[in-house]
Amino acid sequence: MAGSAFAFYRGSACLFYADVTNEKDPFLDERTSRVWIHGDLHAENFGTYMNSEGILVFNVNDFDEAYVGPFTWDLKRFAASIALVGFAKALSDETIGDLVGVYTDAYLREVRAVAARGDDAIGSLTLDNTEGVIHEVLQEARLNTRIEMLSEQTKVEDYERRFTMRDGVHEIDDKTRAKVCAAFEEYLTTLPPARLNRPHEFNVKDVVLRKGVGIGSAGLPSYNLLLEGHTQALENDIIVYMKQAQVPAVSRWITDEKVKAYFKHQGHRTCESQQALQAHADPWVGYTELDGVGQIVAEVSPYAADLDWSGVNEPDELEKVVRDLGRATARMHSVADDESAHGLVDYSTEEAIVAAVDKDEPGFRRMLVDFAHAYGAQAREDHQTFVDLFRNGKLPGL
Repeated sequence: MAGSAFAFYRGSACLFYADVTNEKDPFLDERTSRVWIHGDLHAENFGTYMNSEGILVFNVNDFDEAYVGPFTWDLKRFAASIALVGFAKALSDETIGDLVGVYTDAYLREVRAVAARGDDAIGSLTLDNTEGVIHEVLQEARLNTRIEMLSEQTKVEDYERRFTMRDGVHEIDDKTRAKVCAAFEEYLTTLPPARLNRPHEFNVKDVVLRKGVGIGSAGLPSYNLLLEGHTQALENDIIVYMKQAQVPAVSRWITDEKVKAYFKHQGHRTCESQQALQAHADPWVGYTELDGVGQIVAEVSPYAADLDWSGVNEPDELEKVVRDLGRATARMHSVADDESAHGLVDYSTEEAIVAAVDKDEPGFRRMLVDFAHAYGAQAREDHQTFVDLFRNGKLPGL
């Protein structure tokens, strides 16, 4: 978090929600305050995945913070992240404001299209309908192979594949392995019955411990399990992870008891959120408990590729990217409502959002642009305070 203002912003969602929760927002009402949101929608939480229909999709790719809350919180969090990205690239305030405007306009166009034409209008960002940087990310993901990923993380000895011990990977004892395997068996009960028609696919061949990496998951225990896959051919082995799920930062500011009571534990919440927010989610996504703590389980996919902003610098390239991310955000907000398989949000979110914004669309756009500038500056100031405290040993517990 000390490395840059953006890294600090990524790791301080709790601070963000403490700041925005009491802000006046004329576009929030009983319905628009109760939308399934991503919860940590910033510029680096987008990437590729292979959906359940075998299609490469570019979309949000991290659901650890997902919850039900005000739809504008997602938009504000993303807008401020664009301000931080733009500042790091030495873009002018005017250009940053224009980019936030492009994102907002794309979001509204997509939401209106879904409200007018129904769920048939909800598509995905794929190789067939993208261009520029995002299309290139999808093409790069397409080049990845499962055998290449397996070669990086495993080895074959005596005609069987096992995990390779390397930095960040740790062996576990028999007792721990038994507990993880028992939790995995419970996870299988959360998958659709049709997924279980080939039991050998889920045979566990090896288990290792990995300590969570990244800003949000640093230090958290996570287990990788090597599975047989749909055939006994070694190149078809599957790796899934079982990761401890955390309490989302946004949930501390949501008082809706119906939302809190809906989830069995944080693993269940993360799983339900991903399935709600993705039209065709990863078919391996499920949940379980380990030592009484909720876990999320999903595939370690060879087809994951993140959007790298370092090479996106020209205004026209940036506009294309944020326009597509606006489309992706709108589709995400439109999926999890009364026409989905999830009963927590039982009305049309896109219609509720359109009705709220139509009262003052220019004001809506202006609100997001102004927030991006103001909170981007606030995050840079907070980052400097954080660095000064950190480097002088004044953060309690460190």
